[in-house]
Amino acid sequence: MLKPIETIKILLNSSNIKSFPAGEIIFQQGTEGQVMYGIIEGEVEMLIDDKVIETIKQGDVFGQGALLHSDHQRTSTAKAKTDSKIAVLDQEHFLFAVQETPLFALEVMRSYSDRFRRLKLSL
Repeated sequence: MLKPIETIKILLNSSNIKSFPAGEIIFQQGTEGQVMYGIIEGEVEMLIDDKVIETIKQGDVFGQGALLHSDHQRTSTAKAKTDSKIAVLDQEHFLFAVQETPLFALEVMRSYSDRFRRLKLSL
């Protein structure tokens, strides 16, 4: 089974891949989001109220909540921990990926569930 990032890479062209140097903010908590992200290379820290709550590694996705909720609200900040190459997927491409490759939706849900489990276990 493909990791979510593999499906994203198949669907996107190089113009949808962005580079973020270590320390750069990818998105800010409290802002509106219209895209989700997949880590092609590097690591990304997720922060809530400036506190790191997790580090996401190559091959995983993040930011999908803004596509799924009607207010498109970012509930965390994403910051490149290392120099990173990140795929950017808007809602149109997300829905296409879900429709054309239903396992993509399951993998995104699994990624989110795994991360949520780790978070709960760390409390």
